[in-house]
Amino acid sequence: MLIRGKCHCGNISFTLAWDPAPTEIPARACTCTFCQKHGGIWTSYPAGTLKVTLADPAAVSSYSFGSRTADFHVCARCGAVPVVTSRIDGNLYAVVSVNAFEGVDPALIQRAAAATFDGETEATRLARRKRNWIGQVEFEERRS
Repeated sequence: MLIRGKCHCGNISFTLAWDPAPTEIPARACTCTFCQKHGGIWTSYPAGTLKVTLADPAAVSSYSFGSRTADFHVCARCGAVPVVTSRIDGNLYAVVSVNAFEGVDPALIQRAAAATFDGETEATRLARRKRNWIGQVEFEERRS
């Protein structure tokens, strides 16, 4: 299954190859203040492949806070945050916002209770991301 998503204005878009097609898509909110304020509900498929396309890279900002181990890719035009990345041991990992999905049956999305990562060490956090986040991530700029 190829899952497509984008920010509100389409400046940041993505495709996530999820094979075999999921019978459910796990989704989790995070209790950090950034995710709470932005309504972030994330999913990942470690065996998947994510391609992120930036229509206008100058209109994308990256926000990092706390441990500074994750970058929230924010569209400067519409304010949406469809993708979060983390560089670990030279590899880029990512999660995507289920709120950014286009054309995915909402019945597939299985929302879990919000996850709290308070008190997690940086090493534990990065190991969790390596296990659970999408490990094949590519960014490209759209050519006009």
